[in-house]
Amino acid sequence: MQKMNVILNKITELCQKNKKSVGVLGENLAVKYLKKQGYKILHRNWCNAKGKRLGEIDIVAQAKDGSIVFVEVKTRVIIEHDAVVLPEEQITPVKLRKLQRIAECYITTFDLWQDPWRIDALSILMKDQKVHSINHIESIYF
Repeated sequence: MQKMNVILNKITELCQKNKKSVGVLGENLAVKYLKKQGYKILHRNWCNAKGKRLGEIDIVAQAKDGSIVFVEVKTRVIIEHDAVVLPEEQITPVKLRKLQRIAECYITTFDLWQDPWRIDALSILMKDQKVHSINHIESIYF
């Protein structure tokens, strides 16, 4: 039993270290996906420079129709025999309100109030070091 706990602790430690690298990998995959869909990438990991830090937007892009799109990227790794929690399920109402505030700050900073905008989610599932699925959910916040 003690040996099992040691192994679980090591796995937990590795997961914490790799969490950031999984997120970076997911954001890189998201950029490739969006470009392939015809989006122009305007910024990555944008945060407000003035005032209280409101948070960070993973990707700011421009859609083919000219809309400004704020993209929240969520990436999860599927581990065998593990219940799969979909990445988009991790976007809470509190997170959505934060995204709205930072998006409005971006719009104000770049004086883009005349342009249509929306907040999207890009959900990426990885399995065996490969992309298992990408789900692009448009307009997640109204």
